[in-house]
Amino acid sequence: MAKIYLETLINADIQKVFDLSRNIDFHQESTAKTNEKAIAGKMSGLIELGETVTWRAKHLGFYQTLTTKITQMESPIMFTDAMVKGAFKSMKHQHIFEQKDDKTLMTDIFEFESPFGILGKIFNQIFLTNYLKGFLLERNRIMKEFAESSR
Repeated sequence: MAKIYLETLINADIQKVFDLSRNIDFHQESTAKTNEKAIAGKMSGLIELGETVTWRAKHLGFYQTLTTKITQMESPIMFTDAMVKGAFKSMKHQHIFEQKDDKTLMTDIFEFESPFGILGKIFNQIFLTNYLKGFLLERNRIMKEFAESSR
């Protein structure tokens, strides 16, 4: 299983960052480059424990759908979403938040496994891990910019 670990320090309150991270509308705005849209399940507002959302997005030149469910949540400390249905063999994304003085340390732990056995593992190492890391870094950059602004 491949794992991506990212830390982003955001000059904003932990509750604001936590809520932005689980806001369906903001997610769509922050992933505009891949035209990510909620098409089923929770389609607007803040996603909560036990809820699902199905996303449709263009990745690697193809439109794909991914359904995730919020499997753990402890506001405003953490939440985890896991794939219910999609292109991965498995996928889990832990979002962890820690107040550091007047800032929030946001940690992403993104674990995934591609289908197709050894070929999937090779694809992960050569390409997919870097692609997904870049996707998450860009989303976190936009979240940081938004959270630190007066919007």
